[in-house]
Amino acid sequence: MSGVSGGDGVALDERRLRRLIEVGRSLVRELDLELVLERLLEAARELTGARYAALGILNPERTELERFVTLGVDEETRAAIGDLPRGRGVLGLLISDPKPLRLDDVGEHPRSYGFPPGHPQMGSFLGLPILIRGEAFGNLYLTDKQGGKGFTDADEEAGVVLAEWAAIAIENARLYESAEEQREELERAVYRLEAMTEITRVVGGETDLDRILSTVVKRGRALVSAKWLAILLPEEDELVVSAIAGELAGERRGMRIPIEGSLPGSILERMEARRLTRLAERRATRDDVWFEADAELLVPMGFRAAGIGVLCAGDPLGDRSEFSAEDERLLTAFAASAATAVATARSVAEDRLRQSISAAERERGRWARELHDETLQGLGALRVLLASGLRGGSPEALEGAVSEATSQLDSEIQNLRALIAELRPAALDEIGVEAAIQGLAEHVSATAGLAVETELSLSSAHAASNGPGSELESTIYRLVQEALTNVAKHSRAEHVRLSVVEHNGAIEVSVEDDGVGFDTRAGHGGFGLLGMRERVAMVGGSLELTSAPGAGATMRAVIPVAG
Repeated sequence: MSGVSGGDGVALDERRLRRLIEVGRSLVRELDLELVLERLLEAARELTGARYAALGILNPERTELERFVTLGVDEETRAAIGDLPRGRGVLGLLISDPKPLRLDDVGEHPRSYGFPPGHPQMGSFLGLPILIRGEAFGNLYLTDKQGGKGFTDADEEAGVVLAEWAAIAIENARLYESAEEQREELERAVYRLEAMTEITRVVGGETDLDRILSTVVKRGRALVSAKWLAILLPEEDELVVSAIAGELAGERRGMRIPIEGSLPGSILERMEARRLTRLAERRATRDDVWFEADAELLVPMGFRAAGIGVLCAGDPLGDRSEFSAEDERLLTAFAASAATAVATARSVAEDRLRQSISAAERERGRWARELHDETLQGLGALRVLLASGLRGGSPEALEGAVSEATSQLDSEIQNLRALIAELRPAALDEIGVEAAIQGLAEHVSATAGLAVETELSLSSAHAASNGPGSELESTIYRLVQEALTNVAKHSRAEHVRLSVVEHNGAIEVSVEDDGVGFDTRAGHGGFGLLGMRERVAMVGGSLELTSAPGAGATMRAVIPVAG
């Protein structure tokens, strides 16, 4: 390889050609734009012998320099120079006419403005445009050819080749950055879609307030990529941190903030979102900075024109210093769905409370009727009978009255025992829960004509830790009793499978029948089912009822075993 001839007959020697190829390969492999620019300047100085190298990057309109990167000028000198060039004078020639420009003395050119105070003196100059797809990206500036000579044709030729390599490398790096940004934006879009889908699912199917609040803070935090996110719900004249996800989770839950005079309170009252920055700097002058955050995004939760809470996100993740308008828009839309979910859960809880109170009142009324119609009337009859015997005056009349009264007392004692058994089955205390449930199943089978298949397995450890007569055993017995009663009364079933099994720290109760079934979407049960749900909830369990017309029904409850 003998070299390539430049315009003045000076050939690019083999060493410089090889170095150009090496630099080109290195540049096009690099995907970090800043490293591409740095290596470009280093290679340009090496290949041309320039003391100083600079790269001016044009603004989008290509009218002036938007950025100016230098190599060869130390930080002290750069600071003394002051503002960097914008593309006036000789530098502006390459902007208006993007062609190579070579000068033996830049100061002698008619367009030269001279050098500002503190700027090093420069003589020879070589300017080379960098064109990407035929459009100017910027210019490479080389000054002060070492050795006191001007730049040669070979230097210019090497610079032109280097500029072409740079154009390819810069375009690759920009495309890579663009692809990375698009990938990150796509990931954010997926996170946002997941968050919106999850809260929509919660709105449609979940009624437990604690689970809803947990979902809201977790998905809301992912939606805006925040270090933490809290939900504040009003209680009288305060806002309570009801749930929080992120780094503050263990520190702020349950914290109370007055509505009057606080920033979260104003968000709730005005129903307007706010984005805040540099909270730490304003801490000395603000009374309502409740969270450790340099940036916050507060969004109201509105339902039917009323504020029911506030979402507060703190400190965006990554290299962002504040939340964006897009973050505000997304969290505002998310808050609307979250508010619907919270309001729905509260409404369901209030309905259940009303139904519970109504059921309790009906139950008390039933006991009152039982005592009035049976026990009280029986005691009244006894009083009349004994009074009649006393009025008869004869020992025979009194003896007859006492004998009849004794018989009636036996009957009333049996009635009271039956009532007491409904309140608290004696079998639980006498023979234990398994035997009591087995006896109950046999009684239902005999009286209702059902074939009841049983599977009972409660561990001895459970029996020892809870003992006969515990609240847990009473709950299990009453749950089975109510379920079998419902099957006998309503299902028109022929076969029932009853399972009460303890394993993995929980007791699973299942009652499955082959009856007519029902449509669960239309609602089902009354006070019996409501009572079952409440009994299970009181011991920390869960109950599920599944059915379909013509396909029977299954009641399944899972009750944790304490300890």
